[in-house]
Amino acid sequence: MSSGQTSGFSTAALPGIHVTDKAAAKVHQLKQQAGLGEEYFLRVGVVGGGCSGLSYKLDFDNESQPADQVFEDKGVRLVTDLKSFLYLCDTELDFSDGLNGKGFHFVNPNASRTCGCGESFSV
Repeated sequence: MSSGQTSGFSTAALPGIHVTDKAAAKVHQLKQQAGLGEEYFLRVGVVGGGCSGLSYKLDFDNESQPADQVFEDKGVRLVTDLKSFLYLCDTELDFSDGLNGKGFHFVNPNASRTCGCGESFSV
């Protein structure tokens, strides 16, 4: 998938994982600071743990797996395994640099409950 318009439809309306402008800028900045090439992508996952039962996991990776789901938004290639995608469908990755919490956070419409720190959730 690519960001922008395709055949008159916005990809923001398609199921996937999306990023805000601030998150995209931070991902590009972190890749550049780490000296990572274009072959690296942002791997997004869901793992068991945290006070609400499930936690988000973010990391740079350059090795795809056979069942990976691949998305691109605002120039950021996001990859997730199929099991995680079931929890992450239509989730938006955002970045905040404010006083009330600095870092990446997820706006997940699939989460029925999130913890106070925003790092874990349940469905």
